[in-house]
This record gives sequence, C-alpha cells and structure tokens, in this order.
Amino acid sequence: MDAQSGLPHCYRHPGTETGIRCTRCEKPICPECMISASVGFQCPDCVRSGSGTGHAAGANQARTLAGGRVRNDDRLITKILIGINVLVYVLVLIGGDRLVAELSLIGRAFDPLLVENVGVADGEWYRLLTATALHQEPWHILFNLIGLWVIGGIVEPELGRSRYALLCLLSGLAGSVLAYAVAAPNQPSLGASGIVYGLIGAWVVLARRRRHDMRPVALFVALSLLLTFTRPGISWEAHIGGLVAGLLVTYVFVHAPRDRRNLVQYGACGLLLLIEVGVAMARTAALT
Repeated sequence: MDAQSGLPHCYRHPGTETGIRCTRCEKPICPECMISASVGFQCPDCVRSGSGTGHAAGANQARTLAGGRVRNDDRLITKILIGINVLVYVLVLIGGDRLVAELSLIGRAFDPLLVENVGVADGEWYRLLTATALHQEPWHILFNLIGLWVIGGIVEPELGRSRYALLCLLSGLAGSVLAYAVAAPNQPSLGASGIVYGLIGAWVVLARRRRHDMRPVALFVALSLLLTFTRPGISWEAHIGGLVAGLLVTYVFVHAPRDRRNLVQYGACGLLLLIEVGVAMARTAALT
C-alpha cells in the first residue's frame, strides 16, 4: 500500500499502483495484467487456472509489458541460453584451444605460422554468433551466467519469450559487430558479455518505464562500465555494442503504440539487424 495515495501495488508489478482487484482472488492488478471476465477483471493466475471463470486457460491470454504472452515458466529462454553456454564450455574443455580458435570472433588472423589466415572477413560469418556462447576461463563464464540468470530473470517476464529472444540475439550480434568493426582484425573476442550488457540496457529502460528508483540501476550500470574500461583483456566494444542495442530494442518494445505494436516492434528489430549486417559487410570490404 502506498503511504501517499493509499492505492495498493499490482502483485506482479510492485512499482505500479492500481485500484483494480481480481474478482476471484482479490489480488491488486494493473492494466497490463487485468483480463476481462464476464464480471469485472481477473488476474493472469486465475485465468491460467481456469477456476470457475468460464474461460479456457488460453482463451484470453495475459500480456507482458511489451505485449508478449505471460507464461508459467517465465525464464525458459534464459535457461536455454545458460544451457547453451554450459554445453559449449564443456566442449571447449574437451576440444581445447583448437575449438576456441574455430569459434571465437576474429576479423582476420595475421600469423605467418598458420596455414590459413581466416576469420569473419574470409567468410566465416558464423563467428559473430558462436563467439557469444564461447568461454575459456571459469570466472568468465561464471560472471556471465550469473548476469544471464539474475538480469534475465528481471527482463524476460516483462518482454515475453519471443521478444526476449530477439533482444538477446540482437544484443549479442551488436557486440560482436562493433568488436569486428573497431578492434584490430587479429584481436580475438569471446563470451556472452554482449548479451548480458544488452540485458542491462533493457533493465534500465524497464525500470524507467515502471518508475522504479533509478539510483540502484544507475550505480550498477556505472560499476559495470567502470569494470569494462579498467580491467585488462576486456572487449569494451562487445559491452558497449550490447548495451546500446539493449537500450534501443527495449525502448521500442515498451513504447510501441498498442494498435501497431507488432509492426513497430518487429520492424525496428529488422532494421537494427540490417544495420548490424551492413556494418559487418562494410568492415569485410575494408579488410579484403
């Protein structure tokens, strides 16, 4: 209950005040969560259970802040991403440096001892994506997995699965593309940090949209950027690329007009993807 307005806060979005309650369980629900029933509104939990409502469980799906469907498991994509990273890490432990050399992000290897000097510029575009799931050091993968689980656990329920998956894809790719475009061609880069920083950018936008206290968020972002630019061996390009992509994509997701939501959201994602591909192609042309 808010001390000033006297209004309760939505049980799913604690930062949002509301005067509406579920007609079955009487939990407070905000406009994003309330679902029309034969009498009044119901919460997503009661609609999913179908208890005495006359609704089938999926008849009138609750929607997330960005317009996605509310799911029972609201961390599924996060779990899949963590599983992929762990699997690739195990494969690296088995395959060693050879696998790292084949999957890491590198523009072009300038090493006279190599039989072939290959990288993204030589047509191995897959490196822009495989590098985002590749780790060598235990502390590196641990840091990124914690970031995926904690921040992903905040962002995925707010966006929904498909939009969250797009956010992770575009953020990871943005980090790789910026590193490819700016860093030295023979500088290797790997790790899920681009995705994690994309989630940080998404968290900033969501916290602002929910009118949460921004001071803890700003402090966390500042500390993350401080580590990015002060620790040796960190690909700041991947961090900044992911952060900017996360900010832009999530802003469009939560501010798109409701009557044209899908068109604006997916259109903006398509445009960002074209920009990322265009930058990568321009860098390739410059290196060949």
